[in-house]
Amino acid sequence: MFIDSARINVRAGSGGKGCQSLYRDKYQRQGRPDGGDGGKGADIVVITDHNLLTLLDFQHHRHFFGSNGGHGSSNHKRGKSAEEVIIRVPLGTIIQDAATGSVLRDLINQGDSVVVAKGGNGGIGNWHRKEATPGEPGEEKTLILNLKLLADVGIVGFPNAGKSTLVTAVSNAHPKIAAYPFTTLAPVLGVVNATHKRFVIADIPGLISGASEGRGLGDKFLKHIERTKVLIHLLDMAGFEGRDPVEDYKKINLELKNYSRELYRKPQVVCANKMDITGAKENLRRFKKLVKKPVYEISALNKTNLEELIDAVAKKI
Repeated sequence: MFIDSARINVRAGSGGKGCQSLYRDKYQRQGRPDGGDGGKGADIVVITDHNLLTLLDFQHHRHFFGSNGGHGSSNHKRGKSAEEVIIRVPLGTIIQDAATGSVLRDLINQGDSVVVAKGGNGGIGNWHRKEATPGEPGEEKTLILNLKLLADVGIVGFPNAGKSTLVTAVSNAHPKIAAYPFTTLAPVLGVVNATHKRFVIADIPGLISGASEGRGLGDKFLKHIERTKVLIHLLDMAGFEGRDPVEDYKKINLELKNYSRELYRKPQVVCANKMDITGAKENLRRFKKLVKKPVYEISALNKTNLEELIDAVAKKI
């Protein structure tokens, strides 16, 4: 199951108490302060792990608590500091403070980490010639985790345009393929080996009119192509389900624009799919007259002209 958002509660450990102690022997009748400091409470640390792909683990494990620091003791013995608590997340996870709405960190690279809740400092022992103090409490926060996939290329288009077939044909990914819309219910990543470059491609669920406002399945996954460098705009040029490729092209661009200007401005490679089906060539001629952009003609099913398309995408990257 692909889960791309989660809400968790974290509470760092409190610091240990400082010790109130007096050392006495036959030479020290008044007593000499020798109480040690308390140990530091555990920090809560979030770190990326490339072996994770979704936030599924946080559906059932939502509370993370750090241990408290050890208490100080006599003879200047300092309490033991608690070990930090590690929370592992996929690359591309954005950590947000639920109370303030502020973004604490955008974790993109392997091994990126951030302390999301600091453990309390230990209390002061009376060996400092002061009264011993209790440890400080650890921070407690509610965090929102949002995952945005890391891909170089994103494929956009209407349902049943052939996005999953294209990803399967050019990469090592194997998404579900069927002759009905909304076969893809979650983003799929694949690695493409071009002539001089290797890149990651993402297939997201098909978009429909009004997707940017919440209609259909595609709107919640548009965020997963925000990090991409290039978009492949895939069109069913055969109009297999009675669709008009020109109208589809305009509608998808409108949804991208309504969702994010930055996403709309990304370089696009326009791709005419299903060129092996009757009627595709006539539609393509009309499309080229109305849309003055280079168009790559392919058949993802028959793996026709895919090398030319992939080389063009690699150059744009």
